[in-house]
Amino acid sequence: MRVLLVEDDDRVAGALIPALTRRGLAIARLATGAGVLDRVHEVDVILLDLGLPDIDGVTLCRQIRAVSDVAIIVVSARGEVDDRIQGLRAGADDYLVKPYDVEELLARVEAVRRRRGEHVAEPVVIRVGDVSVDLSRHEVLVGGAAVALSRKEFQVLALVAGARGAVCSREHVLTEVWGHRGPAESRSLDVHVATLRTKLGRPALIETVRGVGYRLGGQVTRG
Repeated sequence: MRVLLVEDDDRVAGALIPALTRRGLAIARLATGAGVLDRVHEVDVILLDLGLPDIDGVTLCRQIRAVSDVAIIVVSARGEVDDRIQGLRAGADDYLVKPYDVEELLARVEAVRRRRGEHVAEPVVIRVGDVSVDLSRHEVLVGGAAVALSRKEFQVLALVAGARGAVCSREHVLTEVWGHRGPAESRSLDVHVATLRTKLGRPALIETVRGVGYRLGGQVTRG
């Protein structure tokens, strides 16, 4: 599923993008309203913040709806009833108030697409050599054979794989998988990465970027 996140807050985007990517969504982000209308036909869902620096989100919502029937979910700190009514009347399919749970956001995305009669289970598979990571089905294959991973092991691998060759910071992994960034969690992450390398039989698959985090080694493709 292709999602366009229109969010000017780097901290919000930095936490949300890996969380949604790990759950199988392909995320593009714009920090302003500029360029949104050029991208509406490339995505399935738009997550729209209202507090943008260059245009009011409600106005942008009306502009999007004037040129496209793409699903729009407003994600905003504006939580008053009048704000929600205004957003929905501007053409939004749903309205979610910050702060929110990522699982609730994902459920609302799926619900919007179901109401529109669209398929919501689009598989997202990351491949590196003979290793494939199916983010939608939570399945890992090495040479065509399934590899059993624990929940946290898969979450770590999916988060690194979801970066598609870019560096995934330790901070992001710790926050997303453990919810904390303390010494105990950091040691646990090291153990999980070592175990993943052993179980997958591909020590070079997860590269350590010293002082930063991890990235996939090898040519990354998406299925």
